[in-house]
Amino acid sequence: MSRHVAIVTDSTAYLPQRTMERHGITAVPLTVVVGGQALEEGTEISTRSLAVALQKRRPVTTSRPSPELFAETYRKAAEAGATGIVSLHLSAELSGTYDAAVVAAREAPVPVRVVDTGMIAMALGFCALTAAETAGAGGSVDEAVTAAEKRAAATSAYFYVDTLDYLRRGGRIGAAQALLGSALAVKPLLQLDGGRIEPLEKVRTASRAIARLEELVAERAGGAPVDIAVHHLSAPERASALAERLRARVPALAELHVSEVGAVIGAHTGPGLLGAVVSHR
Repeated sequence: MSRHVAIVTDSTAYLPQRTMERHGITAVPLTVVVGGQALEEGTEISTRSLAVALQKRRPVTTSRPSPELFAETYRKAAEAGATGIVSLHLSAELSGTYDAAVVAAREAPVPVRVVDTGMIAMALGFCALTAAETAGAGGSVDEAVTAAEKRAAATSAYFYVDTLDYLRRGGRIGAAQALLGSALAVKPLLQLDGGRIEPLEKVRTASRAIARLEELVAERAGGAPVDIAVHHLSAPERASALAERLRARVPALAELHVSEVGAVIGAHTGPGLLGAVVSHR
């Protein structure tokens, strides 16, 4: 049997369904719990429903996939002919998803390499795409992992949020930092740093914060070939406008993705999120 490396990620990669199908990528869903009801991200809860729940201040939490769900995914990949699996996931600093995958990998019928990318959203998605392209070209498990890790090292993610309150509620940012932002009435810019969501800058108005987000992305992109993703939650006009400005401003832009984040990220950032991922090829 010819060598076949399967690529698995999770629902927080927010890859378009057509893209996953084209590259043979499988996404294991995380869970959003709204008012005690567990709902699967991507199929059982929409971002619109999430936004309404947050605005009504209903209890919203998130949960990792179970090891059993990962085990089933790995088994199906093996049954479909995979002789090895690369399983790429959001930062272990933000979720127990990586740990659940590691548990399942121990009993998988074929070798599984589980990777903590330290990323989230399309920062994770670009890693999964790179691994899939490497595997599709006949690369081994080790080669696909190396390619994904190299892509992660060349990827940065920046976020604007209207308030730090949702991140504070979910324990993704310190209460002192959230209170400071509220007291100063500033609009926070955040970044992924060491797999964690960390404050980057504080700006006085939303318009200035978004302009600064654009500057950061353009500076990080430079003149080298780069892919960019613009994410939002309940802010499609903001996202489209930012994407068009970046299209005009980044000279070596290869691919530009614009999408609304799913319920897991949305639960921790709240409506109004605007994010940008810069990934060098």
